[in-house]
Amino acid sequence: MITNASDWITRNVSRLRPGSDAEGKKAGAAKAPAEPKSRGAGPRPLAERLEATLRRNGEALAPRALRRALAELEAVTDPRISEVEAGRRAHAVVQWYAGRELDERRDVWLLMSERFAPDVKKVSSATDRHQAAMGTTEEAQAEVHLRRALVSPRLRLLQRFAIEPEGMRFLVDLRAQLLPHLKADRRLLPLDAELEHLFSTWFDVAFLDLRRISWDSPASLIEKLIQYEAVHDIKSWADVKNRLDSDRRCYGFFHPRLPNTPLIFVEVALVDRISEGIVPLLDEAAAPVKADRAATAVFYSISNTQDGLRGVSFGDSLIKRVVETLQQELPRLKNFATLSPIPGFRGWFAKNAASLLSRLDDKRQTELGRVVGSLPPTAERVLAAAEESGALDAKSPVRQLLMNAAAEYLGRATAEGKPVDPVARFHLGNGARVERLNWAGDPSPKGLKQSYGIMVNYLYDLKRLDKHRALLAQGKVAVSGDVDDLFLKG
Repeated sequence: MITNASDWITRNVSRLRPGSDAEGKKAGAAKAPAEPKSRGAGPRPLAERLEATLRRNGEALAPRALRRALAELEAVTDPRISEVEAGRRAHAVVQWYAGRELDERRDVWLLMSERFAPDVKKVSSATDRHQAAMGTTEEAQAEVHLRRALVSPRLRLLQRFAIEPEGMRFLVDLRAQLLPHLKADRRLLPLDAELEHLFSTWFDVAFLDLRRISWDSPASLIEKLIQYEAVHDIKSWADVKNRLDSDRRCYGFFHPRLPNTPLIFVEVALVDRISEGIVPLLDEAAAPVKADRAATAVFYSISNTQDGLRGVSFGDSLIKRVVETLQQELPRLKNFATLSPIPGFRGWFAKNAASLLSRLDDKRQTELGRVVGSLPPTAERVLAAAEESGALDAKSPVRQLLMNAAAEYLGRATAEGKPVDPVARFHLGNGARVERLNWAGDPSPKGLKQSYGIMVNYLYDLKRLDKHRALLAQGKVAVSGDVDDLFLKG
């Protein structure tokens, strides 16, 4: 955790100081002798490619095209031109980029990442000045100097792309296409980090609009719900109409530069009590509940729509804003809960079945062994029996073990003090608690593949959200008494 300005500066400067790995790699790339142009030679460093005359086999942009692309990017950052002219030049680059193949776009990413980095000498000098000034009256001024040195030309480049109306769309899509390539080419990491930093500011919830999406919304917007729904697929126009009906609500966050695209949206059912399964909520023939008589709001689907905004968090604010909006519209609402999938449970259970079995007492092991045909029961036999989860009745030892395991997974399986399940990490991080596990909550093929059909309710108790967050900060998950009873005792 970064606690003060000095910590922030130290973390950001350490990789840019002379002699650091980051600079060493960059310097090495710039000074490396030309590699032989044999068929077996590895890829040339970007600096060498810019100095070359011929394209090597396997390279996307030819050296002349690479130099021209760099010149066009540098022209965008020219400090002598107006913002209007900068936007015009950036727009021309965007148009050229749109016609490039993926490998050619990757060359553009490398140019942005490597050729628009902070000046290492200025950063080093500013770092030394700041360290020497710490504890003196000059410390504040030295910090300002260092912060300015850390601002990269890359930041100015990206900011100028955002001048044009379509520039934000360009940058978000660029990052979405870039993300899958980061592991294979770490040279792109600085560009990704710069984009994420900018997006965290540009897409701060203070600049987002909360809008209700209804059946009266433009068809193009409703089509985007169908396109981006990530939890429960929308099968038809009748299906989406049902989700926007009188006892349903859908809200999304919108950005002024992406006005017709929800960045994230949540679907809400207004019901009498906390729902146990998704099928009744999606039943198009079900009788609607009168919204003004509903006591419970169930959040049953939350979908992020923009891969390029990964790492930018606004889902917690969305739920808070929606709760406030619903309370104003429908004062009878008292309970706010989710009906959520458990996407990581099946894989986790497969890896931990043996250790879970070892925690059962002799009686339960015997009962389970008789059912799966192995005494003592083996993980392989239990996993095979779990494949028939849809046919397991309430007294089945296999079903009981799956429910125990789901409670363990949600309430005790943590990594670095956080739940390992991504959906649990989101809701518990918002201050919710694990309220109830629902057998056969989602009997669809997707639900069975994720969690043997088990779903979970997270309860948003508005008076205890801070308490639950504090508990999670200690590495402990807030659970109801019913879920606590499902924990294995051994």
